[in-house]
Amino acid sequence: MSQFTEEHELFRKTVRDFVEREIAPYADEWEEAGIFPARTLFPKLGELGLLGLTYDPEYGGGGADFSYVAILAEEFGRMSCLGVAMAIGVQTDMATPSLHRYGSPELKEKFLRGAISGEQIAAIAVTEPDAGSDVAGIRTKAVRDGEEWVINGAKTYITTGTQADWICLLVRTSEEGGSRGMSQVIVPTDTPGFIISRKLDKMGMRSSDTAELAFDNMRVPVSNTIGEIGRGFQQQMSQFQDERMIAAYQMAGAMEYALRRTADYLKERMAFGKPLIANQHLAYELADLASEVDMLKIYNYNAAVAQSKGEDITRFATIAKLRSGRLARRVADVCLQFHGGVGYMEETWTARFFRDTRLWSIGGGADEVMLRTLARMDGYWAD
Repeated sequence: MSQFTEEHELFRKTVRDFVEREIAPYADEWEEAGIFPARTLFPKLGELGLLGLTYDPEYGGGGADFSYVAILAEEFGRMSCLGVAMAIGVQTDMATPSLHRYGSPELKEKFLRGAISGEQIAAIAVTEPDAGSDVAGIRTKAVRDGEEWVINGAKTYITTGTQADWICLLVRTSEEGGSRGMSQVIVPTDTPGFIISRKLDKMGMRSSDTAELAFDNMRVPVSNTIGEIGRGFQQQMSQFQDERMIAAYQMAGAMEYALRRTADYLKERMAFGKPLIANQHLAYELADLASEVDMLKIYNYNAAVAQSKGEDITRFATIAKLRSGRLARRVADVCLQFHGGVGYMEETWTARFFRDTRLWSIGGGADEVMLRTLARMDGYWAD
């Protein structure tokens, strides 16, 4: 990216050093435990200004452009515990963008400032047991009673749901069906009626906790509504673009690192009297995948430039999310295959990488939803 300067590279080194110092030594422990200590880690991220890079300095943000978000996420993608990378992404680009864009000054002061400093852990709650990619089908309901919302319903697959201090909740606030009549509401998790139903057991991303939540006559102030009542669906659609880009940035960094690690292994592993890398098929396959990762990175950087200019990045985010998820599945498969039997062992990073990357084609909008969106944008779809 031609816009990258010495300052960008110094920032990259800061993030990489943090990952190597504060995360890498504990990755296996957190994977085994199925949770990481967000209350310890997030304040450290906050001290370095890593949790609100593009946000308003008035609330502790960095006021930077999105090129720094791309660098941050690429470096987090190099973690050996991608569950933690995803949880940090929730804090920076999934649970807080709507609050920053549409929230009242009072809400920002009370909740955004703490999320940027790392003193408060944020989560985003959209998916329900019967409504995943079909966001318009959510049923969790908020009924107004004076100056309070009375909320009942359930949400699932909530990253950091067992540790969160507050939830950005998408909830139905009127009887209008479909995408109409929804609102985004900040829900403190110490509110009576907030229930952590269970901690979910996942195939991958095991270093971060994922919860199923329930709301039983939970009361929160109407003033906790983000933006305009009834505009929650539209606001969430905008927030999804941040989520999809942070996922694409992370995966570009993760795949680049995985291919490099695999190449290093092939240089050391001997077979038939030569290093495995001497096999042209293996070398060509890695080169082919590396070229696709490079194209994704350049595409991502263009998206960062567009977002920094305030442009609509829906198409960028949709394509980046789709291509990064699909490419990740190929890269993970090749890296495991080229490691042979040892790559199938839990003691080798390839097994965890194989499991973790599979989520990219599901979470934040499944591949099929991304294709449906693109088909509609390009006129290939007839309702």
